[in-house]
Amino acid sequence: QAQLVESGGGLVQPGGSLRLSCAASGGTLGRYAIGWFRQAPGKEREGVSCISGIDGRTHYTDSIKGRFTISRDSARNTVYLQMNSLKPEDTAVYYCAAGPSGMIPAYQYEYAYWGQGTQVTVSS
Repeated sequence: QAQLVESGGGLVQPGGSLRLSCAASGGTLGRYAIGWFRQAPGKEREGVSCISGIDGRTHYTDSIKGRFTISRDSARNTVYLQMNSLKPEDTAVYYCAAGPSGMIPAYQYEYAYWGQGTQVTVSS
């Protein structure tokens, strides 16, 4: 069974950048749809971005459009979330999720595999 591991989080000043990685162990991300989610303290988990495993189509939530970029490196079995121009309101635990197929799920609960999350803190 595939396990997802996020990395790349940390503390960054407003306007800075981070690149999050979502790697799979015990399996391959292959043609799975991959989603990035985040949960800030006291708030519900929200979808940030996702990438189709069928045609590479990507989607972004409005609050991060133009600042974040999702990409897939199949050779490294990794999906990235490049985050630029970070704002304090981007502070959250970021999670990646996969599957259950190449089609992007309509709802969070449809994702089959989840990582443990990585903390991103944007503060001066």
